[in-house]
Amino acid sequence: MKKFEELKFNIGELKGISVKNIEEHLKLYAGYVKNTNLILEKIPEYESYAKEDTFAPYVVSEIQRRFSFEFNGMRNHEYYFKSLESGAKSLSANSQLKTAIEKFAPSFDAWLAGFKTLAMTRGIGWAVLGYDKKTEQLVHIWIDEQHLGQLNGVEWVLGIDMWEHAFIYDYPTSEKKKYVEAFFANLNWEVIEKNFKAAQ
Repeated sequence: MKKFEELKFNIGELKGISVKNIEEHLKLYAGYVKNTNLILEKIPEYESYAKEDTFAPYVVSEIQRRFSFEFNGMRNHEYYFKSLESGAKSLSANSQLKTAIEKFAPSFDAWLAGFKTLAMTRGIGWAVLGYDKKTEQLVHIWIDEQHLGQLNGVEWVLGIDMWEHAFIYDYPTSEKKKYVEAFFANLNWEVIEKNFKAAQ
């Protein structure tokens, strides 16, 4: 199977999110890529032990279960870092995404307030704006950890990492709301618009 490659991101200086936090966060992303590839290497190895070791199939099952955590950790972070590339850019007034958001919520500002509330969900995970092709509508998703709560067939448009590692060098956990505000202050909405068009 083809190996997954660690992507490089063009993230400049951000407002309210330090270089240190981004550097450490990128190391974590690199670990997800590494572990995703290691699991793919290990599965055939353990499968070859199946005739000799009755526990080998259970080991394979648990490693396979772990694969979804590592894989989603890799992909979630790719969406996240991509959305912070090339500096903050606003969402144009006539964008397709803005139109879709205004059908999904009473107004863009009302949607944004609701999404920020979702991001403040207690616990570790991700707040995600997704697009369901079957019903042609936007949906909000809270994903526990990296992988629990993903909705089948729903494509990511926007995601914010709400694990403590995303902001701990800049804000204590009691001030994570400041991190949410900083994320949106640095968001490249042109990337998010492209995600939306690709999701359709």
